[in-house]
Amino acid sequence: MSAAVTQDAAETRRRPPPRSVPPDAVTWLTFYLFALLAVPTRFVIGPLGSAGAPSMLIGLLSLCVWFLLVVTRRRPARQLRFYPLRWAAGALVVVCCVSYAIAMARPINLDEMSPADVSVLSLLSWTGTLLLATDFVRSRRRIDDLVWRIAVAGGLLAVLGLAQFVTAMPFTDLIHIPGLTELSGGGLPSRNGLVRPNGTATHPIEYGAILAMILPLALHTALYQTARSAFVRWGCVVALTAVIGISGSRSAYLCAVAGVLVCLLAWTPVLRRWVVSVAVIGVTLVALVWPRMTKIIIGLFNDPADDPSITSRTDSFDFAWAFTAEHPLFGRGFGTFLPKYRIFDNQYLVQLVSVGFIGVAALLAVAVVAMLEMRRVARNADRVTDIRSRDLAASLSGAVLAGFVSMAFFDTFAFPMTMGTLFLVLGIIGAVARRDRDDAL
Repeated sequence: MSAAVTQDAAETRRRPPPRSVPPDAVTWLTFYLFALLAVPTRFVIGPLGSAGAPSMLIGLLSLCVWFLLVVTRRRPARQLRFYPLRWAAGALVVVCCVSYAIAMARPINLDEMSPADVSVLSLLSWTGTLLLATDFVRSRRRIDDLVWRIAVAGGLLAVLGLAQFVTAMPFTDLIHIPGLTELSGGGLPSRNGLVRPNGTATHPIEYGAILAMILPLALHTALYQTARSAFVRWGCVVALTAVIGISGSRSAYLCAVAGVLVCLLAWTPVLRRWVVSVAVIGVTLVALVWPRMTKIIIGLFNDPADDPSITSRTDSFDFAWAFTAEHPLFGRGFGTFLPKYRIFDNQYLVQLVSVGFIGVAALLAVAVVAMLEMRRVARNADRVTDIRSRDLAASLSGAVLAGFVSMAFFDTFAFPMTMGTLFLVLGIIGAVARRDRDDAL
């Protein structure tokens, strides 16, 4: 990376963001973020059904805007360069669409057609967000602004979860949005006598996975975006950590550990010792003050063979292999495997059955490419001693790792809030990697 990158990072540390910025891609993506996290997922435009979620429509419009901007502008030669994450995402879309086309070309059940259509539209919507962020969020300041807004949105979502846990009230049942239809009523499930908060998400597992993805970004903003309010920065971290702790969700715990571990490895030894010490003290205090919660968390990982939620997942492997043997390459058709056949609670198995081995490889390739891109950015940051850029790369890697770990615990493609958040983070990774490559020219 050039010296200009270091100077840009220093200027961002010294100066707070401007009070007014002309509308740009970050403005649009902030609107998308609001529709994704603030609007409960059960609200849709009635005539469109499950394809009428506001965030999905905004994502599809993002794809159209990206396409128009790309094909109609005169681009310099360097904008035609190869950007790995863009192509990895494109490959995933192509593979899933090929699988969908193969399924539509052979006889299938009528009730599989509409879910398959919605699945393709959902994937295109998420990809539109990724591409728009990758190609049109260009300055470091605007990247920081978007990361900050995601962290604050996650903090507010966590505060809602805390309120749900304390009061046993969903609060989202009080929301009525003109023009939108409510597909299902809101409610709060429970486990071991404790309320499981779900925020505006469909399920507590989805809610926990989203917060686990946002936690690494919140840690980055708390540590390095020091021009902003310390109360808000650290308040988001505390709220996210607290709600993940009381979520009663194995997936939330494991995803959060995976994401924070990546950040931990990138921190300086002093910061690492400080954070670990605070975490140990916090866990100890919770164990002393609230031993019941500690027992519940330990019980989630004790005797997994006797846990029906775990055994149902492990028993699904044989079932998945039986389907995969019939269509090993492109699967039985993207989006055609319905819950009535089997609920795998594992997106990788769903991908294997629906899109085959090629589909699983394409999905994993997106994660691998994103992580490698951030590794390259971190190495370039080390060369110019840009600790802040290195930490941003680590936090984005942690968020992506948390998202892909969550796929092992539930069918994430069926939960648009999770995938929308993940692809938005992937888009930021694309923007950071693109900027790093362009600066190297």
